[in-house]
Amino acid sequence: MSSQPHTVLPWVVRQTRLPLLSSRCVDCRSEAATTGEGRFRVNANGKLLDVWLLVHCVSCGRTSKLTVHERVPVRSLDPCELDGYHANDPQLVASTLLDPLLARRNRFTLDWRGAWRLDAPPVALDEVWPTRMEVLFEAPVPVRPERLIARGLGLSRSEVSRRVKCDISLRRPVSTGFTFTVLAGD
Repeated sequence: MSSQPHTVLPWVVRQTRLPLLSSRCVDCRSEAATTGEGRFRVNANGKLLDVWLLVHCVSCGRTSKLTVHERVPVRSLDPCELDGYHANDPQLVASTLLDPLLARRNRFTLDWRGAWRLDAPPVALDEVWPTRMEVLFEAPVPVRPERLIARGLGLSRSEVSRRVKCDISLRRPVSTGFTFTVLAGD
């Protein structure tokens, strides 16, 4: 029994900007998206610190605070991290914003629409042999594989379910790498 040769092509999901935050604004009461300004606020009360990430409403512009640390002893924070809070380090802002514990504590979800792109080489779908794709994620962008594959190949989602073989569920969002095989057309 011989196996058919196949081509392996890399696909990469890249983050283009920070995602928006979906939460209710206290001023305009809309379920508006807010965006991180890239600024922290650090407040000292004796030997205890409060750290907030400042965000603003896209609809009305109101600035709100997301609690990062509340009443923590100064010595319990890593000095490099504390310096990052004071300097408004962009990488620290991004990692803080993407932290699932921060999202749960501050009751917001991340809106990734328009915040990522798929870099994929062109694929000839009329080939006789199956083509294998390897999808890599540079950021934890939750996307349904079915929609990602449909976008990358220019197929309908029903055709994707017919022509694509994958070890994971195509309908559940993933944010880690996976592989799939596109079978030859009929």
